[in-house]
Amino acid sequence: MKNREAVLILDFGGQYSRLIARRVRDLNVYCEIRPYRTDAGKIAAGEYRGILLSGGPSSVCAEDAPRC
Repeated sequence: MKNREAVLILDFGGQYSRLIARRVRDLNVYCEIRPYRTDAGKIAAGEYRGILLSGGPSSVCAEDAPRC
């Protein structure tokens, strides 16, 4: 991914991750979709210019809500 502007989309299980990726790519920006449980070291090594969080069906207030 060297010399390429890239955006990471962390997928929390929502239905819009692929739609978001499509819109980002329509702007001629490279992007990748990864599950929210992706290792932080791998994310840091990716040298992303931005990170988008794509929500899921859980409420952020629920006790069993996904955690990073």
